[in-house]
Amino acid sequence: MTAVLFENISELRTVSALGTLANAAIVADDGRIAWIGPTTQAPAADTRINLGGRAVLPGWVDSHTHMLFDGNRAAEFEARMAGQSYAAGGINVTVTATRAATDTRLEQLLHDRINAARAGGTTTLETKTGYGLDVESERRAARIAATGVDDVTFLGAHVTPVGADPDDYVDLVCGDMLDAVAPYVHWIDVFCEQGAFDESQSRKVLQAGRARGLGLRVHGNQLGAGPGVRLACELGAASVDHVNYLDSEDVERLAVSDTVATVLPACDLSTREPFAPARQLLDAGAHVAIASNLNPGTSYTSSMNFCVATAVLQMRLSLDEAITAATRGGAKALRRHDVGGGVDPQGRPAVGTLAVGARCNLHVLNTNHAIDLAYRPGMPLTWGTFIDAVPVR
Repeated sequence: MTAVLFENISELRTVSALGTLANAAIVADDGRIAWIGPTTQAPAADTRINLGGRAVLPGWVDSHTHMLFDGNRAAEFEARMAGQSYAAGGINVTVTATRAATDTRLEQLLHDRINAARAGGTTTLETKTGYGLDVESERRAARIAATGVDDVTFLGAHVTPVGADPDDYVDLVCGDMLDAVAPYVHWIDVFCEQGAFDESQSRKVLQAGRARGLGLRVHGNQLGAGPGVRLACELGAASVDHVNYLDSEDVERLAVSDTVATVLPACDLSTREPFAPARQLLDAGAHVAIASNLNPGTSYTSSMNFCVATAVLQMRLSLDEAITAATRGGAKALRRHDVGGGVDPQGRPAVGTLAVGARCNLHVLNTNHAIDLAYRPGMPLTWGTFIDAVPVR
């Protein structure tokens, strides 16, 4: 692969020690960033791409999605907008539709959803199983997901299937189901919530996953106060996601831990739950990520632009804080963040930052000021998306 020069960048938000640079350029070699600096000082390269005075960010890192599903729950959404409350049991509607879909259809749906995310500037994606809820359906979901996204999470413990005994189902998740998905997944997750799995069941699931070498993630504190944050911090989970209902002890636990609090603004809007307290968490010193939570029940969008705008307009984050949470924050939630020298904790080129050694994953905006993400909400502001310096949109 030849060296590529991206020049004439009006505003380069590096999300690194370099901060924000004006009139900047980037050189990538073999898909990795080799140089960053003023356009006037850019070294020679084999290929030159003039970005026409546009603003550039790291590609979004969407660390929480549920991409592999069929069907929709538009009727449920309409009823909720008319005043009904959200309950986790609606997940079983999606399970029925997803089990009935062919492999070919699920593969195409995944491909289409990945392309839609790329069109909005997302360059790194996580997705979960959890709409199969039997051994073969979960294995199929994990296998298909592994062909398309960067990180796959096993979420057999999403809800208990209709008619199943909860404790017997947890045993299945921790046994045959975990065995079936293990070759395809990086993480294990559990919906630790009223109407899903209690603390004891959640602990059992997470410990089983850790024994198999999987990283830990938790859905917690979405619908009310609960043990999710405490459990995630105790077990050293990489992230605990939703976090709408936190007490002062939860905030302190997150502030002194390495567990990332992942907030999901589009979901908060859809469920009409209070926004997760991202401002309070950042002020306390916690690590925060922003993700889309793409799913058919509570957040049918992959638009990280929308989530970032909402974080600025409704959650009181500054633009820099929101961009950082949607890039480096998501990367940290997936343990793909820069730990120095542009590499992540596993020694791979990092994502979510523009630094020498990191992957050249770029989100090019069709404006010269990144603040337009919030100043002009809802406008189609993504001009181009590059992964390893190659255009994918």
